[in-house]
Amino acid sequence: MSKISYKSAGVDIDAGNTAVELIKSSIKSTFSKNVLTGIGNFGSLYDLKPILKDYNNPVMVQSIDGVGTKTIIARKMRKYDTIGIDLLSAASNDIIVMGARPLTFLDYIANDKLDPKIIEVIVSGMAKACRENNVSLVGGETAEMPDVYLKGEHDLVGIITGIVEKEKIIDGLTIEPDDIVIGLPSNGLHTNGYSLARKILFDIGGFKVDDKLPELKKSVGLTLLEPHINYTNHIFSIIKESIEIKGIAHITGGGMIENIPRILPVNTNVLIDSKSWPVPSIFNIMKKIGKVEPNEMFRSFNMGIGMILIINDSDCNKVKDALRPLSKVYKIGKVESGEKGVLIQ
Repeated sequence: MSKISYKSAGVDIDAGNTAVELIKSSIKSTFSKNVLTGIGNFGSLYDLKPILKDYNNPVMVQSIDGVGTKTIIARKMRKYDTIGIDLLSAASNDIIVMGARPLTFLDYIANDKLDPKIIEVIVSGMAKACRENNVSLVGGETAEMPDVYLKGEHDLVGIITGIVEKEKIIDGLTIEPDDIVIGLPSNGLHTNGYSLARKILFDIGGFKVDDKLPELKKSVGLTLLEPHINYTNHIFSIIKESIEIKGIAHITGGGMIENIPRILPVNTNVLIDSKSWPVPSIFNIMKKIGKVEPNEMFRSFNMGIGMILIINDSDCNKVKDALRPLSKVYKIGKVESGEKGVLIQ
């Protein structure tokens, strides 16, 4: 009988060490001067004093998110360079809605069998996104768990930490009737609705990831892998101009129908004009193939709007000017009196 080892049980420690060596330089490239630890420590040290001097009453803001079954598309395409970008965007967008500036990021990557080259590609994309948004990737964890994950599958989780001045927290409390709703466009599904999308496109539609449709500029797989937009620079371009943002909602799982009410005060609702922005073709394709009801589409997908902001009508042009280099801006709705909720017409 051969000797038993951890590797023979399905976990390759050497592969994990190789992965760490491959990603060291990418991770270090995200470090700000506030990062006091290198790679390999039990925890990360981040010096807050240089940052806190710019705040009177700093509040720490944290969030955790994942990429969901979008990783299945990455596996089908054997293309892993964008799901790390998705991970940072999904997490950081959830804290900038409160006006918090992201500072540090932690990642967790689990799979059935660790392939150092794939880990390197995932983390390289993540590090690129961190650099573009001035976020330090201060730590991470890889886990090889045979029998827990299917062959070739990956699971990604990210934790973001940011900071906001207490008096400048964007909490939606000042939202009132006659305010307007503006939308920042998405570039596709971002990181939500992939279980339904896969059901429609692959099971019902019978498509493969490499198939090309006349309505799409890219293959089905590449369209689904389009990276989640990170709106950090967008929001802080507005904040820098001292424009009042009354409320922000990240349009993730649950779509506009479930995410907008999360920031509304009592006795206010939002009326959305669904014809006020161009809906990406992928959503219309899925609606037609799956015969999905409009309400279900708006509950499952972002439908082309990745972030909504609620502002005074008089500030609309100022917001458009602030975002001109970064994004188009659509006036998509208004706030009214009534029971809290969203009506899409």
